[in-house]
Amino acid sequence: MSAESKGSKPGVDMKLEVVVIPVSDVDRAKRFYENLGWRLDADFVRADGSRALQLTPPGSPTSVHLDKGSALPRFLIVNDIEAARAELIARGVDVSEVFHRGSQGRIKGPDPERPSYGSLATFSDPDGNVWLLQQVTQRLPGRVDTGSTTFSSSSDLAAALRRAAAAHGEHEKRTGGHDANWPDWYADYIVREQAGQPLPE
Repeated sequence: MSAESKGSKPGVDMKLEVVVIPVSDVDRAKRFYENLGWRLDADFVRADGSRALQLTPPGSPTSVHLDKGSALPRFLIVNDIEAARAELIARGVDVSEVFHRGSQGRIKGPDPERPSYGSLATFSDPDGNVWLLQQVTQRLPGRVDTGSTTFSSSSDLAAALRRAAAAHGEHEKRTGGHDANWPDWYADYIVREQAGQPLPE
């Protein structure tokens, strides 16, 4: 298969969601960007001791991480990290094994509990620019505009519908019967999932 035909083939959605900005003083940079009116999405210490600090410009689908590190990745968000990794390998890209973070740094394999933001993989372009794949299926609170629910592609929406269908199947098992209002339940599930709100049961 030619490179041109490979490039035209639709594949797994990979959304450019986070760009890492190198800073000399993280707290000073945080104050600067908050003063610009950027939303503070996260500020916490990861299990490996590194600090995660993310802000989003008003109305932007892409966020920034402030970091003092040297090898600064760009984040690509995917619904299925194994499928995304397999697609990149099929296109000739050298991709790391899937890993998750722990107190000792990288741990081989996806996070055993499969939480959003937990499973990762990396690859580099020919110039050494690092890309980080991160599997996200449910947003944490405060990381999206709760006033709108949007999907960038039909495959993204289809993945959300599959997750809602699986959860709804468990809902029907608990209630012991068919739910005639399943469209409303699906819609509620999908909106809450994207907004990082508690999911319906």
